[in-house]
Amino acid sequence: MTPNLSKEELKRYSRHVLLPEVGAEGQQKLKNASVLVVGLGGLGSPLAMYLAAAGIGTLGLVDFDTVDMTNLQRQTIHGTADVGRSKIESAFEKLHDINPEIVIVKHDEPLTTQNAMEIISGYDIVADGTDNFETRYLVNDACILLGKPNVYGSVYRFEGQASIFGATNGPCYRCLYPDPPAPGVIPSCGEAGVLGVLPGVIGTIQATEVVKLILGKGSTLTGRLLLYDAFDMKFDELKLKPNPDCPMCGENPSITELLDYEVFCNPVQKNDTLKVDRNDVVNQITVKALSNLLHEDADFFLLDVREPFEHQICNISKAVLLPFNDIAMKISMIPKDKKVVVFCHRGGRSERVVKSLMRKGYTNVFNLMGGIDRYAEEIDNEMERY
Repeated sequence: MTPNLSKEELKRYSRHVLLPEVGAEGQQKLKNASVLVVGLGGLGSPLAMYLAAAGIGTLGLVDFDTVDMTNLQRQTIHGTADVGRSKIESAFEKLHDINPEIVIVKHDEPLTTQNAMEIISGYDIVADGTDNFETRYLVNDACILLGKPNVYGSVYRFEGQASIFGATNGPCYRCLYPDPPAPGVIPSCGEAGVLGVLPGVIGTIQATEVVKLILGKGSTLTGRLLLYDAFDMKFDELKLKPNPDCPMCGENPSITELLDYEVFCNPVQKNDTLKVDRNDVVNQITVKALSNLLHEDADFFLLDVREPFEHQICNISKAVLLPFNDIAMKISMIPKDKKVVVFCHRGGRSERVVKSLMRKGYTNVFNLMGGIDRYAEEIDNEMERY
């Protein structure tokens, strides 16, 4: 490959060019490459910034969210002045400032079953910076169907993971996680919290793997799951092998097209109230149904299991605050002779409380689907969200 780098580019990337493993030819490979970053949050921030700085010729961005004050603790591509703005516009400005030499393509829309194949097909590599299982399975499946490497990362509290799926002779995400966890089992960052610097570490590792894939140099994370524990400051890794029975990439795949991933990851339908005939699965109630109970001044017990600082941010006046960790000691405060509705921020903690109450003999207890966050979104638009 004959390098076609300008004097400005040679100067900008001089520290790359000095590396024998990169050189001018390697930098030309980066310039010719196209990478899609899905999600511009905690992982996508360092991912996109370092890929832009590295000189990836075409950088695609997928996001449809807006910047929230709670993002700023870890999503370093955005600043205080960007609160309320489109994440993709905020990121575009920062990335263009980092490197005006590259082409940045904005996909200001959610990645869905309907558009994923078309969007992903236009790129060489996909870097998954998402924070939900629906999109992770969608990205994985689309990448396998299109033959694109998927550079994966995820974070939770103080722990992070990174790997490469869909590469030649390597496993896919479904080889590691054949099925998604039950809804509410794994709390989101909004439920469990996340150390602000953690996504920076994992996102930077993802960016490193993208660069190595393009250069064709070094030992990549294909076939390896890197585990990072920030609390104890240690790295471990697990060897991963393709699963011959994998429904996506196995010898006889049963999945040959994209699915409805919301249904796949959340099989419970969203009715006003429902009960699933499955062991230890809770009754659910929608925010609309709760709103009706409140307006009717119905005789029921509304239990808020969030922490006191969350209650200070926003609350429902009729609710009794009983933090998650205090439930076991104060369970006598929860009546058995009334309908009980339990809520938290987004539904994870409250679902676990409802399961615990059911095991203790409560029969008329419901989990608020989506928690107070969905209540604020759909019922009370003046309520503060976090």
